[in-house]
Order: sequence, then C-alpha cells, then structure tokens
Amino acid sequence: MINKILAVVAGLLLVVSNSFAGDNVTLTFSSVSVPGDAHTRAMQMFKMTLKKVSNGTMDVDVYHSGQLFSQEAEIAAVRRGTIDMVYTAAGWNAEFVPYLSMLGAVYTFSGYKHMTKVLNGEIGKKIFDDVAKATGARPLGAFYLGTRQLNLVEKVGEVRHPDDMKGVKLRTPGSPTWLALGKALGGNPTPMSFSEVYMGLKTGAIEGQDNPLPTDKNAKFFEVTKYIVLTDHLADSVWPTINEKKWKSLTDQQRAWVVEAIEAARASCDEQNLANETTLQDFFKSKGLIIIEDPDKDAFQKYAKNSYLTESKDISKDWDLKLYEEIQAAK
Repeated sequence: MINKILAVVAGLLLVVSNSFAGDNVTLTFSSVSVPGDAHTRAMQMFKMTLKKVSNGTMDVDVYHSGQLFSQEAEIAAVRRGTIDMVYTAAGWNAEFVPYLSMLGAVYTFSGYKHMTKVLNGEIGKKIFDDVAKATGARPLGAFYLGTRQLNLVEKVGEVRHPDDMKGVKLRTPGSPTWLALGKALGGNPTPMSFSEVYMGLKTGAIEGQDNPLPTDKNAKFFEVTKYIVLTDHLADSVWPTINEKKWKSLTDQQRAWVVEAIEAARASCDEQNLANETTLQDFFKSKGLIIIEDPDKDAFQKYAKNSYLTESKDISKDWDLKLYEEIQAAK
C-alpha cells in the first residue's frame, strides 16, 4: 500500500515538475498603431514566429489601435506589469534615462542604416540595459518606424526654412524630449495623444504634425493636410518593450525564442517601411498634397542645434557626449 502511495506521489511530483518546466506562456502586446502600420503587422509576425519556434508553447495576444490604452497609459502599464509588452521609444524613455533624449533629437542619425546599426548592435544593448534598470521595462530591439517629415495643413503655407514654422501649432507627444523636438523644428509644440491627431488637424487644434510617410498614409493624415516637407529630421524607431519582471520570469530557452521572434518581426517591419517610403510621395501627390522636396536642411540643422543648446538646454545638459561621439563614429 505504502509503495502504491509513494508511486502515486512520485507520479504527481513528476507531473508538477513537468508542468512548471513546460508551462505555456501567453504574452499580451498592446499598441496605439493602426492596422496598416508596419509595426502593427510586425506584432502579428512576432506572434506567428514565437508560436512556431516554441512549438506552440508560447503565444501572443495582440491589441492594436489603442484598444486597451492610450499611448501615455500603455507605457505606464508596461512598467507596472499591467501589460506585458508595448512599443516605447527613446523620447518616452528619456524621462527616466535622461541621456536618451539625444537619440530623439533631430539629425542624430544620418539615416536608417546608421540608426539600426547603432540600436540593434552593441551600443543598443547597453542602452536597453540602462532602460530596463531605470524603468522596469526592457526594450528588445529597434524597429524602423520611418524617417520623420513635417506634415502641415493648408493654412500654414509652404515651409522651406525653420523661420517659416514660427507660431505653427505642431503636434508632439507629451514628453519633454518630444516637446524639445517641436521647438528644434521651429514650431510651437502642442502636446496631443496620437489617437487625437486626425481630428486635431481637421479642426485646427493643431496645424501640423511630424511622422514618417507610412504613418501619414495609414493614419490618413493626408485627408486633412496639404503639405509634406521632406526635412528628413529623424530616422525614427520604435522599441518593442517587455516588462522586466515578466522577462526575468521566462526561462533561458523562452527568452531565446522571444529574441528570435523579435528579430523576424523587426526584419518584416523594416523591409515594409523602407519599401513604402520609396513609393508614397507619388501616392500623396495623387491625393492633392504638395511635396516640398527642397527645404533648407542646413538651416534646419543649425536652428535645431541652437535650440537644443539654448531653449532646451534642460534636455541637452544630460546628453552623454562620449556616447554621442560613439554613435557618430558608427556612421
């Protein structure tokens, strides 16, 4: 009898042990991005790849279009662990890691290749470790969002010089780094959640916004604006970010699967946005927008540098200039 009981107990212990070793894990991933955005599609690629490489033991519940949170709320939620994963970016994390504001500064990166080499390389690993320690949420990579351009309503008129932006109500996210970017472009930065931008442009609450061309198309900003100014002021990225406690709760094998799936999603996102950027100018022209291809980029760069050193010196004083030089040397 005792032997039978011991055998049953041993069997139960084996089942429990195997259960803990092989528990299924479902991550929740939230974003305010709209369905057509490449980084929204990348969430689905992440889900599909993770499920495949983990042989079905890991899955992802995907929520887009602000179904769960506003942009500001979802970033707070991932730090608290209310949600497992969201997209963050340098500008949002700079509130907790101040030197990161230089990554969201205009003209820090020369373009896509420079940005991805830095943020998806050794420099990026150090940066992401710093973010995880400071915020409790760990970026896992940098997805190319696109190169940000100015997008303005008809009232503003043609813009070719930062002086032309004086007084223009330019939408920015609400963090200090984003507000500094708005000033660096010569505008009057006006904080507004992404989900409100379309109506803000339509009603005149704002007179312009800056986003990559794919975002302008997918969010249909072309319906309520007249000009796109090719300032090329920021090779932008979004960072798929996981709650640090959740990350540490995963086994080494599970983390490896997540990293593999993130890389597949990144490749998909980057490829889509690079391809879209080559064709979208013609699309916008067909919708009646005026593309200003010859803004004075030298003037914008000089204006931005002075702006960061003067009216936004509370931001630039925290920059890690040694790291900045490393970034520039990586071009």
